[in-house]
This record gives sequence, structure tokens and C-alpha cells, in this order.
Amino acid sequence: MVVEGSEPDGEAQVSDDEDPEDLEVFQPTDQWQELRPGQAVPAGSHVRLDLQTGKREAKLQDSPGEEEEGGRQGTVNTESQTFTAQELKKALKHFKEAAVVPTDEEKEAAEALRAQFRPLDELKRDMEVLGMMMETDFQIMSRLLQQFNSSAASLEERVSALRELEYLVHQVDNAQDFITIGGLQLVIGTLNSSEAVLQEHAALVLGSALSSNPVVQVESVEGGALQKLLLLLATEQPLPVKKKALFAMASLLRHFPFAQQRFLKLGGLQVLEALFLSSGGASLRVRAVTLLYDMIVEKELILQHGLDPVPDASHEARLRQYAQVSLLPQLAERGWCGLVPELLASPEHDVREKALRALLAMMPPCRELYRGDRALAGALSLLQEQYQGLAESERGFGDEDGYFGELLGLVDSMLGKLR
Repeated sequence: MVVEGSEPDGEAQVSDDEDPEDLEVFQPTDQWQELRPGQAVPAGSHVRLDLQTGKREAKLQDSPGEEEEGGRQGTVNTESQTFTAQELKKALKHFKEAAVVPTDEEKEAAEALRAQFRPLDELKRDMEVLGMMMETDFQIMSRLLQQFNSSAASLEERVSALRELEYLVHQVDNAQDFITIGGLQLVIGTLNSSEAVLQEHAALVLGSALSSNPVVQVESVEGGALQKLLLLLATEQPLPVKKKALFAMASLLRHFPFAQQRFLKLGGLQVLEALFLSSGGASLRVRAVTLLYDMIVEKELILQHGLDPVPDASHEARLRQYAQVSLLPQLAERGWCGLVPELLASPEHDVREKALRALLAMMPPCRELYRGDRALAGALSLLQEQYQGLAESERGFGDEDGYFGELLGLVDSMLGKLR
């Protein structure tokens, strides 16, 4: 196998390791001749490498009109000059030393380009400063608490600080750090503020920190949060304050049987009953019933099915605590069996759904009362007729498991348990 090539006209490669003595110049002919090591090849020669023998061969280029293997054509530059290695080295050195002097226009263009970018050292310094100035969540919460406590802070600035804190304490670690820096106790104390807007946002911060965070739940109960929230719900307060207080209450009670026991002992059901019966609080009625339903189902799932939301070493202790939460008997005793059916008169399907689920959850202590309640039976029959039509429409659109079909199932289940 042979690889062929041509020496480019007027060019030659020079290595600094070449022998400084003149190289022997190869004299090509029109026949292939073997090249000896160290021989210089005149420009325009045709060179090939025999891959079988590993030897190089050279000859003159073919004349115009003649073709070599592969269709190559070429001419021989008989007037090309040959150079020794030493001469080529000197010429290359002279070429490198001949610096090109830029014109004034080229200098101005280079300066303009340089002005568009900042030096690398300056960028590095700025990045270091930014790294030093970047605040952690812990530092931000500390700064916001200082802003809230400042005697020079306006009401708007204090509310702004609470808003930012509410965003940060959603994260579990931040909420626990919030305890460390004294923020939790400060927020609990703000529930007694004379400014309703501060009470509202303090309750929102508290509820966000409590959500699915057992450490904050324990600290809040020990810090008196339960009593203060019940006081807000039991006294005359603006509706936004009561909504946020009820949100914080629900976050405190969920998955925390000890707090649920305290809630019942402190008259929590009476407070929710008064809230339910108050005028102008339709949304509060639904939220109160939803909270009670969640507590009933939570206890049932854990005691009957063993679905502990936090399966750890304290599981047995938690089971004993849930067993002591006598919610259903107290609901029947306080008259909730007759209160919840009132929500079925709502025109909103979501409210009806929550009421139906709560009625089914309260069935054990309320069954006899439900069976004798003709108004309840009439309301359920009307809902059954309405949801049968709506469910049929859903199925007509190909939705076999639609929302109205689910509501119809709740109504049918309720009627079935009353027969």
C-alpha cells in the first residue's frame, strides 16, 4: 500500500532539532527513487510513502495532460529555489522579529473594544464583595425581627416584616430557626396587639410555621399560642383576623393529639360553635366543620388502620394520646349533629361536599338523630335527584368518575346509612 503527496510550492518545514549543517538535496527524475534519511526534497516534487516497506520515494511531477493513479495532475516548478536548514532558520527568526506596528485607527478600535469589557481582576473583586454581602435566611429573619421590634418602625414597615417572615417560615428548618432567634414567641405575643392588621399577619406567620412542623407545634403550645388563638376566635374581631386565627388553629391541632386534648379542655368546641352560629361568617362555618372532620378522620385512620403520619419511636405514646381525645362524644353532646346539616342548604357544591363528608364521619354518635330528622332526609333526597342528573351529564361527556358522580356517591352513602 502506498500513500502519495506533493511538496507544496515554495514551502518547507523546519525543526529546531535539525542538524545545523546543510542537508543533501535530492535530485528527482521522472522515475520513483528512494529517499535517504536527511535528504532535502526540491519544491514541486511528488512524494509517496510505501506502507509495506516504510520507505519514502520521490520523483518529478507529471507533465500537464498526464494522469497518475487517482487522477492527479501537476507540473514541476523547475525554477524553484532550494534552501538549507540554516538559511530557513535565519529567515524564520527575521520574520518573527519583524513586528507589525498598528495604525492609529487600529489602536482606537482596540481601545474601544477594551472599554466594552471590565478587567478580570475587577470582576473577581466584585464577586467576592457580592459573596460577602449575600444574606442567609437566618440573617434575613434576624434583620426582619429587628425591623419589627424597632421603635422607629411604622405600622406599614412592621406589616411588611411579617409578610416576608411568613414566606420564609414555610420551610421547616427556617421555622425551627425562627424559634431560636425568639421570633415565635414574638409572633405569639403580637396576637394580643391592638392593631388588627398586626394580629392578622402574626396569625398567618404562626400558621405557616406550624404547618407539618412538630417542633414548632410543641413550642407553640408551651408558649400559650392555643389560648391566644381561642381568645381571638371567641371575641369580636374583624373577619380577616378570625380567618387567619382559624388557619393557625388548624395547623396547630393537626397530627398533634396532645394539643387536641388541650383544645377540648379549654372549650374549643364551644368557641367553634359560637363561630358557626355567628352571622356574616359563612366561610368560617365551613372552615370550622372542615377542621372537625379532619380531626375525626385523622384519629380513625391512626387507631383503626395504624396510619401514623410520623411512624417513629413515640408511636405507642401517640396512640394513647389519640385514644384520650373524645371528640365524637363531645360533638354529639354540644349539638353539632344538628348544626352540620345546615350547610347542605348552601348553593356551593364544595360546601355541600364538606358537609356530607362531615355528616358521614359523625354518623356513629348522630345516627339516631339523623334518622328522625325529616328536614335532613328531604334535603338528601333533593340532592340525590340533582346530582343524578349532573352525574348523567358527566357520563355523557365520557367522564365516568366525575366530581358530581363523587357527590352522588356521598349522598347515596348517607341515605343508605339512615335506612
